[in-house]
Amino acid sequence: PGLRCPQQPGMGNGVKEGAVRLREDADTVLPSSVPSKAKAQSRAPGPGEDAGPWSRSDHRQVLSSLFSGALAGALAKTAVAPLDRTKIIFQVSSKRFSAKEAFRLLYFTYLNEGFFSLWRGNSATMVRVVPYAAIQFSAHEEYKRVLGRYYGFRGEALPPWPRLLAGALAGTTAASLTYPLDLVRARMAVTPKEMYSNIFHVFIRISREEGLKTLYHGFTPTVLGVIPYAGLSFFTYETLKSLHREYSGHRQPHPFERMIFGACAGLIGQSASYPLDVVRRRMQTAGITGHPRTTIARTLSTIVREEGVVHGLYKGLSMNWLKGPIAVGISFTTFDLMQILLRRLQS
Repeated sequence: PGLRCPQQPGMGNGVKEGAVRLREDADTVLPSSVPSKAKAQSRAPGPGEDAGPWSRSDHRQVLSSLFSGALAGALAKTAVAPLDRTKIIFQVSSKRFSAKEAFRLLYFTYLNEGFFSLWRGNSATMVRVVPYAAIQFSAHEEYKRVLGRYYGFRGEALPPWPRLLAGALAGTTAASLTYPLDLVRARMAVTPKEMYSNIFHVFIRISREEGLKTLYHGFTPTVLGVIPYAGLSFFTYETLKSLHREYSGHRQPHPFERMIFGACAGLIGQSASYPLDVVRRRMQTAGITGHPRTTIARTLSTIVREEGVVHGLYKGLSMNWLKGPIAVGISFTTFDLMQILLRRLQS
């Protein structure tokens, strides 16, 4: 330090290359959780530089997230479709919920309409869930990267509030882009098959008889419910994985541990947002169940006045505690394992 070597002819490049190698070696020694300005500057393409390799890598990551998310959503929702349909039927009716009544409804549906009728509306669910889950998981990965760059952390090491924000933004993005499909799925779940023959028939009848605006009826309570649901679900899952890494010494949890983490995430997220889920189902199916089309506040007050807070706003929650953790656990586990598999195949 303090000595300056005279630059010999033909040696300038060697000094520069040595300095570059020294800086790169220092970068590899730095822990990944510590932000490195030199690393960030080396990744950022300067004027006239080609950003092609990075953009190709980003595209691969987005496609990988989309595919993994779509598969995760499809498997999770198909596994719990009969329970989900039963829950929706109770949510949109004034009938009092109990586990005995729920399983009686499942049994009589099976007797009267056949085994596969328990999955009625699942085709509409898949049409909605596949893009919804793909967008949600992919958006979550992108929001983690964006917030990680902003706060100087990698995605999995985000502090609590940005971690919660990433999940909430991902859920809001997915719900906004796929909401009409959610309404169609709710209509198919609570109607006999003679009323709507398929998904396209639902769209056609709603647009002709009730207007296109009906396709977004109940959108506001959906978004208000998605913010705590997605935010807390992703936050809980990512936090449990981070704690597992810190205390177990293993970089990756086992699949069964992922299922447990996902089940906890689903339990917390769905419990926090459940009353708004009941409200949106009432608003979505108001045109066919006899309930008047009203605002969120009026729908809430009507449910509380006629059915009570617990039996009205939390109707079917015990069913959700059964199906929700299963679905979310399968969803998160499938997404993570598919991401790991695709990364290995790419490398």
